[in-house]
Amino acid sequence: MNASSRRKFLQVTSALAATGYFSSRTALGRQQRDQLGVALVGLGSLSTNQIAPALQKTKHIKLAGIVTGTPSKVDVWRQKYGIPQENVYNYETYDQIANNDAIDLVYIVLPNSMHAEYTIRGAKAGKHVFCEKPMANSAADCKQMIEACEQNKRMLGIGYRCQFEPHHQHCMKLARDETFGKIRGIEANFGFKIGDPKQWRLRKDLAGGGPLMDVGIYALQACRYLTGGEPIRVTATETKTDPVKFAEVEESLSWTMEMPHGIIASCSTTYNFNGMNNFRAFGDDGYFGLDPAYSYEGIKGTSSRGPIEFPQVDHFAAELDDFAQCIREGRATRVPGEEGLKDLLVIEAIYAAARTGTRVAVQSV
Repeated sequence: MNASSRRKFLQVTSALAATGYFSSRTALGRQQRDQLGVALVGLGSLSTNQIAPALQKTKHIKLAGIVTGTPSKVDVWRQKYGIPQENVYNYETYDQIANNDAIDLVYIVLPNSMHAEYTIRGAKAGKHVFCEKPMANSAADCKQMIEACEQNKRMLGIGYRCQFEPHHQHCMKLARDETFGKIRGIEANFGFKIGDPKQWRLRKDLAGGGPLMDVGIYALQACRYLTGGEPIRVTATETKTDPVKFAEVEESLSWTMEMPHGIIASCSTTYNFNGMNNFRAFGDDGYFGLDPAYSYEGIKGTSSRGPIEFPQVDHFAAELDDFAQCIREGRATRVPGEEGLKDLLVIEAIYAAARTGTRVAVQSV
């Protein structure tokens, strides 16, 4: 962490402490246990194949509970991870988690449209909240989530795992230090060929949109954390070759963002084909980037001066350990709710630009 970031963290944390952000009950729980307890809310593919296995590698947090609407999953998860029956909830009994001191935080891993409700209910139950990206289906929902956590003095973090991955962190440093000169332009892309036409990701009411909400947000994030600035204006174009499968959401989307200091970012996302998984930043003295950039493993970097190589890490373990330490140490997370809100404000501008064919200004937080 650089000096500027450290000062910002200390300022935020001091303000939170002054308002009683960290309750005595939570502090007592941290003293009594080496690891904080997290309950996974939603036991779909991501929880099953990525998050739960990652929690077997973490040092500061452990899988303590589950929340699921599928009773048949309960025994499997209990046996595999040693979860006590009293730490098992469904969506109707979720609020009773307030009475469980073994659970310090909840991790929301549900369809996008459900993020706001279960974040707000989790905060009201006195639990810190970590929420998968995108934070919600709208900026308005994001604001309600932030407000609920602030009112209940709980910490809110968003699952931007790439910000905890060494290759991405090194690229942020290259940009910040102007190792390749001032950045003039960025290209960032992420997409894949989606399968089952009946899945929730193709339903606008659940997903909020198509590939932009799902994977394009990674490209958007990369542009923001590489430049350290917020998009000012955007233009966008949607392409749709299968109007039946993609009746409710976009199939492919390309957009351009005008960033501070004259930087232009050109991005694209799709549900139509595989192999688009990269970013590259162009400076006055060369370039650097990652390809693949956003996969769970196998990240590879390159630059005009040679390869960018770091050890592979479990992204989910890294982000969850960091969030647990933020709670334990009383410091602000680098991926707060405001970070998710900023992305949704840009996403809403991109959709508006694609719909109207005009250049749209991005609202500020």
